[in-house]
Amino acid sequence: MIKTTLSIDGMCESHINDTIRQNFKINKVTSSHSKGATEIISENPLDESALKEAVGKTGYKVLEIKTEPYEKKRFSLFGRK
Repeated sequence: MIKTTLSIDGMCESHINDTIRQNFKINKVTSSHSKGATEIISENPLDESALKEAVGKTGYKVLEIKTEPYEKKRFSLFGRK
């Protein structure tokens, strides 16, 4: 799985989340207006130019895109071994 983090200037969380869900095949998306960031979890890498274009249509601008492998954190009462 892949975690893609977008830095977005002055965004509305619900507009960005809805746009990402409608335009890309993803597992999860969360946004924070106060942090100016959107995190997207997907099975495969997302097309960065398509992300910028989709967000741009909402009236906001993507300032930066970071992509990294994502591993789901598992809860354990006993910690990691």
